[in-house]
Amino acid sequence: MSNLALKPEQKYTYADYKTWNDGERYEIINGIIYNMSPAPMRVHQKISVELTRQISNYLKGKPCLVYDAPFDVRFIDYDEQSDEEIETVVQPDIVVVCDEKKLDDYGCKGAPDIVIEILSPSTYKKDKFEKFSLYEKYGVKEYWIVYPGEKIVEIYKLIDGKYGIPEVYGMDDKIEVKYLGELVVDLKEAF
Repeated sequence: MSNLALKPEQKYTYADYKTWNDGERYEIINGIIYNMSPAPMRVHQKISVELTRQISNYLKGKPCLVYDAPFDVRFIDYDEQSDEEIETVVQPDIVVVCDEKKLDDYGCKGAPDIVIEILSPSTYKKDKFEKFSLYEKYGVKEYWIVYPGEKIVEIYKLIDGKYGIPEVYGMDDKIEVKYLGELVVDLKEAF
């Protein structure tokens, strides 16, 4: 599949997605396709690697697992939904999954426990608004939005099915991730 073959008016499914092998990265949200190119900037990668490292080191030997992009997360509306029926697959920058039954050879089928998106100019609107609603709808317990330029992290926590007012952290802060136990993320290291 190439960009020229994309039809914005057409709805796509995860079954379609699995056939695309042109080296590009895509996401599908409610059947609408999004090309994820261009590649992330260096600062984005630095933050992603450091956050993944800190979380991964803490989770070693624990039941939760951390994954970084590209890693497919398929959101489903009922348990036995087939690939032809799944209309949403995204590749968050970082995910933490604590329910091993959600993991398969293709990624995560269902909501991860924590999703971290690192904003870039090309993904800002989608990450801040569309994915925010998506993660809230499907029950992602914590949604972290990282602003690389401002060196800020907003953390939205799911309470009674809705994200409330975010906790906001700056470069000199340490985030205590109580959901995962005693994990403390040092933002100075990440930024």
